[in-house]
Amino acid sequence: MPETVSARRIVLDVPGWPGNDAGSHLDVRLTAPDGYQASRSYSIASYGPSPQVLLSVDEIPTGEVSPFLTGELRVGDQIEVHGPLGAYFVWRPTGFGSTTGPVQLIGGGSGIVPLYAIARAAADADRVADFRLLSSVRSPDNQFFDTELDALAAAGLRIDRIYTREAPAGWPVAPGRLTRETLAAAIPDATTIERSYVCGPTPFVEAVADWLIALGHAPGTIRTERFGG
Repeated sequence: MPETVSARRIVLDVPGWPGNDAGSHLDVRLTAPDGYQASRSYSIASYGPSPQVLLSVDEIPTGEVSPFLTGELRVGDQIEVHGPLGAYFVWRPTGFGSTTGPVQLIGGGSGIVPLYAIARAAADADRVADFRLLSSVRSPDNQFFDTELDALAAAGLRIDRIYTREAPAGWPVAPGRLTRETLAAAIPDATTIERSYVCGPTPFVEAVADWLIALGHAPGTIRTERFGG
């Protein structure tokens, strides 16, 4: 089903899937009739023990995998997946990877996908009040999990939305890129944040991580996941 103007939500039934933690990713590998193979990593928007895996894939027109997943994949098709992968970027309600204090989630574009899984896991663990999410997207039409985020906000998740090119009618802030100043306004006291998760295109993640450190966040509390060159 459509996710945004350029992305598609995909549910995979994966026999033998062991389940995954919130924030994990997997690899998708496609094989052409001539034997050529292409593989890409995608964040997982679901978590837990279910054999169904939720992806939300943004089409990269020049890509080798996303155009097939967003435009050609049909119910009943089989694709090869490998995972779950990643332990550094995951969040767990207890044990290794858990937190006890405030957590900041920061996503650029489709970088919100693993953060949505983390926010859902926090809500299901009755920990949503400890979490806050900052989402930076081009326009409302580019917001991943828009309806689900509204539900999480109603459950107590603080959400700050940044629109870089087009804002909704009546939005109190003019469109513009996320800056160090707007980041500081969204996170007024760095010392209260136990951990930050930042995901998005490489330039976005590098800039945000640098700003967080400049604003007083300890480097060891910042976890990043990036995509693109």
